[in-house]
Amino acid sequence: VQLVESGGGLVLPGGSLRLSCAASGSTFSRYNMGWFRQAPGKEREFVAVISWGGSTTVYADSVKGRFTISRDNAKNTVCLQMNSLKPEDTAVYYCAADKGWYPRGRPTEYDYWGQGTQVTVSS
Repeated sequence: VQLVESGGGLVLPGGSLRLSCAASGSTFSRYNMGWFRQAPGKEREFVAVISWGGSTTVYADSVKGRFTISRDNAKNTVCLQMNSLKPEDTAVYYCAADKGWYPRGRPTEYDYWGQGTQVTVSS
């Protein structure tokens, strides 16, 4: 599976961005899909995950209520809608695919990664 993120950019605090991740291959619907982020000097951290069928979503406490993950298996895409953005949301955001049986949150559990897209929240 090859993953390509898009949609990052510079946004004012309180603003919104929508990240997209396009996947190649016919087995996209078999993967749980996650979003992670990594700020300079920090470890990569979990943001959100959606199960292969889309019925289960899990969010990091830091983004709960502000971010929404969704997927379209017919279009091989997963999105992250980010609202009420804060400066501390600034990071490179990565989408990732996991072949596991249930949605998980550790980066080491994911099998495929995109190249990342920069999100900067600043006035």
